[in-house]
Amino acid sequence: MTEKYVIRVEAQFEAAHNLRSYKGAPEPLHGHSWKVEAKFRCAKLDHEDIGIDYVHVEEVLRNLAMRFDHRYINDIPPFDVLSPTSENIARWFFTELNKPEIIQASILEEVIVWEGPKASVSYSA
Repeated sequence: MTEKYVIRVEAQFEAAHNLRSYKGAPEPLHGHSWKVEAKFRCAKLDHEDIGIDYVHVEEVLRNLAMRFDHRYINDIPPFDVLSPTSENIARWFFTELNKPEIIQASILEEVIVWEGPKASVSYSA
């Protein structure tokens, strides 16, 4: 039987956005208490019995989230051009996290972006 470990890290930020086209018109500016969860899967542990270094991936995720904290997401690339939907934000976080120097020997399985406590979207590739 193959072992499987799923490691989760999360970060939070406060930010405003508005969709440029929602039901045919710009959406009013509004803010959310965002949460981003990243789930990493690994089948084996390293020489210290660690699947992925929490300290490292939490710091990376926190730094990515801080790009948006207390800001207007529509002003921050790539969302100055790309629609700042939760779906696009989840894909952006996934792309930024899915780099060998970050994921190490694990696999980035999923990123979940929460627009508050009741609504979320997940992205995986």
